[in-house]
Amino acid sequence: MENVLSIKNLCKSYGKAHILNNVSLDIPKGSIFGLVGRNGAGKTTLMRIVTGLAEPTSGTYSISGISSDDKKILSARRRMGSITDSPAIYRNLSAYDNIKLQYINLGMTSFDDIPELLELVELHDTGNKKAGKFSLGMRQRLGLAIVLCGNPDILILDEPINGLDPQGIIQIREILLKINRERHTTILISSHILEELSKLATHYAFIEKGAILQTMSSAELMAKARKSSRLKVTSSDQLCPVLDREGIEFKIDSQDTIDIFSEVRIKQLVTLADEAGVEILSISENNESLEGYFMNLVAQKDGIS
Repeated sequence: MENVLSIKNLCKSYGKAHILNNVSLDIPKGSIFGLVGRNGAGKTTLMRIVTGLAEPTSGTYSISGISSDDKKILSARRRMGSITDSPAIYRNLSAYDNIKLQYINLGMTSFDDIPELLELVELHDTGNKKAGKFSLGMRQRLGLAIVLCGNPDILILDEPINGLDPQGIIQIREILLKINRERHTTILISSHILEELSKLATHYAFIEKGAILQTMSSAELMAKARKSSRLKVTSSDQLCPVLDREGIEFKIDSQDTIDIFSEVRIKQLVTLADEAGVEILSISENNESLEGYFMNLVAQKDGIS
């Protein structure tokens, strides 16, 4: 699969503080690549480096096959749109004029498709209203429209839904999915709202303390973040030896909670519980979330069982 962005052994340090440690990533063309990590994990620093806003201490990256140490990297970045801080908009101009100004900055002489771009980000009915009077969600959507000028190959978006209300989050999600589907634009995106990120991403990279813990596709994540049956019981200690004997895969969540990963009929579980002298209080389906999977990865890295 062709990669739009490739990152090789990227490091970034400020004095003795190591922000990125040998980060290597391949962002496939046409993907929505979710960058998952806690505050301070290095997500924003990584995005600032690939967009040219910061220099790496060591390592390289390439955009559409052009290396960061090649002079042509500047022209390659013109095929990239990014929002790594607040959207760069002129608050005293309308949405149309903000986009028109960006067209002029890019050397584009025809403004015929600006209405289509306004329609895409759901700002077609704002007329001459100044951007300074827009809601946060409207400003975020205008920022998206501005970075879409010139039809970039890849978007770099750092926390684009941060601070938005539920309706604003849904609007941004639907717009990003449409951009990816209809324009075939590759998107690298980070978000603290991991449940929302899971509705977008086709691929993931999990980053912690400046290092990549794991990369995978959404299909691989779904296979690993397995479904289980969660049992509430009077004593997990008594039931576990019986489950072990039967070769049933499980994990103890607490003194009274067990997650069963094997396919087992409820009748069999009740029989085994009776044999162990344990009462089953409840059985429910349990699906590991993206957040749960990430926190388990971090716990494993820190040596927590």
